[in-house]
Amino acid sequence: MRVFAIADPHLSREQPKPMDIFGPGWLGHPEAFFQGWRKTIKNGDLVLIPGDISWAMRLDEAMSDLEDVAALPGKKVLLRGNHDYWWPSIAKLRKFLPAGMYAIQNDALRFGELVIAGTRGWVCPGSSEFTEQDNKVYLRELQRLKLSLAAARALGGEKLIVMLHYPPTNLRLEPSGFTEMLLEAKPDALVFGHLHGDDGSRVIRELDGIAVHFVAADALGFEPRLILDLPD
Repeated sequence: MRVFAIADPHLSREQPKPMDIFGPGWLGHPEAFFQGWRKTIKNGDLVLIPGDISWAMRLDEAMSDLEDVAALPGKKVLLRGNHDYWWPSIAKLRKFLPAGMYAIQNDALRFGELVIAGTRGWVCPGSSEFTEQDNKVYLRELQRLKLSLAAARALGGEKLIVMLHYPPTNLRLEPSGFTEMLLEAKPDALVFGHLHGDDGSRVIRELDGIAVHFVAADALGFEPRLILDLPD
């Protein structure tokens, strides 16, 4: 099984939102996202999508975007991003997800010998204008990652991938509670997105032997990145 990742598709079929206003890296979106996927992914593959899936505000509005992604080759694992306002309770979401599409929230999933864990994350201490409210969300996301990693350990498996939406550090790449937990868990890979444009050039690229992958769609040229190639 090949495992790929691509974050930040930022789809908006119900109320189209042009992304090229955010820079030339978004030219051709969203068609480029679907073309890159079909060019790269086969039906036996697993694709991780760590956040910012749809601009929709409600689940019913997001369903057309979810169905468009579900129709693409491969199985998909979703994680909530900061713009996924449509994301309801995990029980409700799982009830309505199309076949072959899965979601993580405070838990983990196992596919053969591979386990997937993760949480949205948040801006880290030391970021510019980091507020008391940011700190509350940051601490809550640390707890959610702790729960997810505990669930992953309970599932067993030989390989572990952790998904975040936000990077695990601030833009100065300083250690955080996220990096502390990751160093303890020692996953085989970490994937995240969220940042775009110039900020995307200032992300952590390695973490004490853990393979680190920055997979924002525009940074990848809209082609999912291979993370692991596991024996069938």
